[in-house]
Amino acid sequence: METTRHFTATTYTVHDGECLLHEHDRLGMWLPPGGHLNRDELPRETALREVEEETGLDVTLLEPQPTISADFGRELSPAEHTMLYDIDSFDGEVAHQHIDFVYYGESANRTLSPDDGEVAGDDWEWFAPDGLREHDGLTAEVVTLGIEAIERVDSQ
Repeated sequence: METTRHFTATTYTVHDGECLLHEHDRLGMWLPPGGHLNRDELPRETALREVEEETGLDVTLLEPQPTISADFGRELSPAEHTMLYDIDSFDGEVAHQHIDFVYYGESANRTLSPDDGEVAGDDWEWFAPDGLREHDGLTAEVVTLGIEAIERVDSQ
């Protein structure tokens, strides 16, 4: 079986020591804003677009500045993490995966105004590190990345 792969971008959005998550209806898990790269987008552009569409927030991404110059190209600022997720499996074989570029971003406020058709603003929750650790419905990776995002933003 051939495995198909799609590129996605996710942003752990932080404001005032807390990160923003919602319970994804289809996946049944708590996640930050994110989604698939469009054909004409770079991962950083997708990360910013998805946050704006899903929450209405304008975020500033934390990321290192490129340091390599190239004659025939350019270095892209790296994501904080690049994750590989198995999405669909059949008969023990992986059929579909997501290659996810994970970014950390800071929002200047908490005023949520999602686009039409997105999860309502009331369905998003802000989590401090202790809230992330204590919530039974979060995966270990969401807790770890959420806390790391908060610490990185707070250290800026």
